[in-house]
Amino acid sequence: MKKKKVSRRALTIVSMIAALALVSVGVTVVGNDYRFVQAPIQIPVGPGQLEGVLTTPRDGDARGLVVMVHGDAAVQANPDELYSPWFEGAADAGFATLSWSKPGIGGSTGNWLDQSMVDRANEVAAVVDWARRQPGVPTEKIVLWGASQAGWVLPKVVAERDDIDAVVAVGTAINWLSQGRYNLLAELDHDGATGAERKQASADSDAIRKLLERGASYEEYRIVTTEESPMTPDRWAFVARNHNVDATADLRDAAVRNIPIFLMAGEYDRNVDIIETETVYREMFGTDLTVEHFDAVHSMARPVVDDSDFVGLIVGVFWPRALLAPGVIDT
Repeated sequence: MKKKKVSRRALTIVSMIAALALVSVGVTVVGNDYRFVQAPIQIPVGPGQLEGVLTTPRDGDARGLVVMVHGDAAVQANPDELYSPWFEGAADAGFATLSWSKPGIGGSTGNWLDQSMVDRANEVAAVVDWARRQPGVPTEKIVLWGASQAGWVLPKVVAERDDIDAVVAVGTAINWLSQGRYNLLAELDHDGATGAERKQASADSDAIRKLLERGASYEEYRIVTTEESPMTPDRWAFVARNHNVDATADLRDAAVRNIPIFLMAGEYDRNVDIIETETVYREMFGTDLTVEHFDAVHSMARPVVDDSDFVGLIVGVFWPRALLAPGVIDT
């Protein structure tokens, strides 16, 4: 039986596919090769522990520590490696970074949905205390980096301690309820909702607020809600516990420390009213505050990767640094 000859065209196509595959692998490796060294850690907190990572500059010479304070949701120490560009930026500036998985996530014990904002602040304080006891952790200068929901945590920690040297606040809010309403309306605008849809969504939101105000049960919430994906019982309890939080008083107390505060605001933030946050921060912190605006969404990502799952996936796999808006890490 004669062997079939392979055409030059077929060989060329195969060669091109192989070359593209090699290039893709090379790009992926380079795009995910970060300028830092990372080690797993376990932080004892109360009867349990928090699982995290300590990231340091490659030369091992760090002049301080950045403590990462997560926003909402079940967040790991480095969720899908998306914090790596932040870790790298800190390392390039000569800082180590400490980040941990929320209680109940990964190897961390507990349940983050059982926490109040006071509990979260106490957790951060316990982590800082632990870090200061470790001979290999550089705590000469301590910077708190916090995103979104961390806006109700950061000022509590700063107000209670005298060893925090600076704060980086990323898309933080002031009032839980007003932030929720802003987010609702901004998402409706983004999705091109009709006037009738906006009216109905606002009415549904008002109904949930009334339930929260009178301490209604989860069963009552399930009867009233029209959400396609209703909250779980734990989530309902978490919201009920925290829905009245407002950062204003804590920000005022934190301002007494007179430390540098850096507020990062995304111009396309649909989660938080950045104008409200900036106005309150300027009133509280005065000359201690620096504000930078970026062409970014709430997470400081470029709008294009936020709006397109496909683009976000490709960029995230091959060059995750490019997920963030221009200037975010350098600034």
